[in-house]
Amino acid sequence: MDFSRDLRAGVLSGSITVSFRLWHRPQVKPGGRYQVGDGHIVVDSVEQVPFSDISKADLRRTGDPDLESLRRRAAQSGPIHDDTLLYRIGFHAAE
Repeated sequence: MDFSRDLRAGVLSGSITVSFRLWHRPQVKPGGRYQVGDGHIVVDSVEQVPFSDISKADLRRTGDPDLESLRRRAAQSGPIHDDTLLYRIGFHAAE
């Protein structure tokens, strides 16, 4: 799974544990191990949620400061509206 350079340290330290992606179909699967920079993550869960359902708790776990920053980051594959379905990927840093 790709993460921007500004998020990689947080992902590998375990402070970032959720990512939201605008995909047509899942690109990862639960239990899968994926390289991130010099380390790896293990995917714990993959589910679809509308953008408007992203909780404050999940937002804190993404490393983004607010919902609009998350919307801009996730919109690399197209526009994201409140009813747009995103994949919520829960993961942890692998040891």
